[in-house]
Amino acid sequence: MTLVHTAHDRAVTTLTLDSPGNRNALSAALVGDLTDALTRCGKDSDVRAVVLTHTGNTFSAGADLRDPPHPDALVGLLRQIVELPKPVVARVTGHVRAGGLGLLGACDIAAASLESTFAFTEVRIGVAPAVISLPLLPRTDPRALARYYLTGERFEATEAVRAGLLTAAGDDVDVTLEPVLDGLRRSSPQGLAETKSLLTAKVLEAFDRDAAELTALSARLFSSAQAREGMTAFLERRDPAWVV
Repeated sequence: MTLVHTAHDRAVTTLTLDSPGNRNALSAALVGDLTDALTRCGKDSDVRAVVLTHTGNTFSAGADLRDPPHPDALVGLLRQIVELPKPVVARVTGHVRAGGLGLLGACDIAAASLESTFAFTEVRIGVAPAVISLPLLPRTDPRALARYYLTGERFEATEAVRAGLLTAAGDDVDVTLEPVLDGLRRSSPQGLAETKSLLTAKVLEAFDRDAAELTALSARLFSSAQAREGMTAFLERRDPAWVV
């Protein structure tokens, strides 16, 4: 059974993450299904733009600690979103944590409802937001990232807009996205592809320069003793040993 459902309306394809059992966590299976769906969108001349959304109250809870994707697969997925020759728009009506924020950073446009919340929780389980920094560092406010990377604090949609993680937020995310999707439908495929290429050049430079190093860092941290304690504590719903 696929974990990513596809719908198409007037040149816009919507990809819906549908893995409610783990709050759309980035499992090896979900990353594989999303990679395949994006590949199909990239080859389909009827697709002008892609909307990435979700079922349930969580866009993505981050890496699936029970079935994590290989770091190379996650790097590949994030780069695929950035390189896709069609705009990718994130539509969020729930919570986003850790690796899920990497998906938002890779998207060209991201909108959320005001009740959505966000957190980089990696530090609280003994790891770092390594791979997801590839699209995030070039696109977001460095002071905001320093705070939320280091503290793991939860923050609201309005703060996510200020930090550059989101493009816009509103009471009704579909109302917020109406002019965006209308504009994409009025734009030529060639114009969109070439304009996106201009906008993503610096992000792709970060991938070329840093992907191997950050992938190695992620693998090293996830195999460490502190990460084992942090992940065990998370799964057991208790504080890890270092909390004071």
